[in-house]
Amino acid sequence: MLDEPRSGRLAAWGNALLAGLVSPDDAAHRIADDDAVHRVTDLPGEDAPVGLTLALGRLRTLGAAGLRVALPVPGHPLGLSGPPEFNARALEAGEAVLAPGTGLGLVPEVYEAGPEGGSGPDVHVEVVWHCLPAREAPPADVPSLGEAERELAEALRDATEVLSTLDVAGAGPVAEAALEAYRARAEAGRQVLAPGYPPRAVRVLELAQRVGALIDIAQQAGGDGREHGAAVSSSEIAARAAALRPVERTARRAQVAAYNSAVEERERRRG
Repeated sequence: MLDEPRSGRLAAWGNALLAGLVSPDDAAHRIADDDAVHRVTDLPGEDAPVGLTLALGRLRTLGAAGLRVALPVPGHPLGLSGPPEFNARALEAGEAVLAPGTGLGLVPEVYEAGPEGGSGPDVHVEVVWHCLPAREAPPADVPSLGEAERELAEALRDATEVLSTLDVAGAGPVAEAALEAYRARAEAGRQVLAPGYPPRAVRVLELAQRVGALIDIAQQAGGDGREHGAAVSSSEIAARAAALRPVERTARRAQVAAYNSAVEERERRRG
């Protein structure tokens, strides 16, 4: 959960574009981030894949008032509303974007090329967003920002407690690298959300990412302070996973609440 989901970038900067707060080119650039290219396929009215700028404009023409995020995992269809085909594709990808008002949703498929084990500029990443019919219905299990913030405070305590029992101070190079990556991003002053989001959403998303970083570290660290492997039994790994599962669930729910808050706020003002 250290990495920002592509669905989050698409929804956040797409919402800023739909609200007239950023230009189409700026939105497309922010969504793509370090990826080489993003395309949208099966968009109504288009016979071939199109770029993000055209796709976002087409969604607005089709009636999109905003974009929502879904971050489902097996047993938890977070943010989804159906139908089954869309839910299955989103579950396989682990994320999706819904465009209320259009009856459509977007599911990413990521293609990577480069040396095995490579990263950064060594890897060429292309993303294809598959446009599929999506049901116009309330998304599953998405909390309000207030609920998410309260739940996160407890989740942070739980994650910290798990780390303490694992003696993560000496967690080894992988866990330490994960922690340093999170610290570097936090200190870089990056723009967590696009323009138009309330300050509370930024606060909730930052806290959710912090909890996610702690989860990643706890999952990588062994009970003896090393990355888990032969020195950690399967029962210990299973017990750790069980302890972290509700914390991870809370962090994902909070992420979705933060990304979706711009649309929720817009609908409250209209209603």
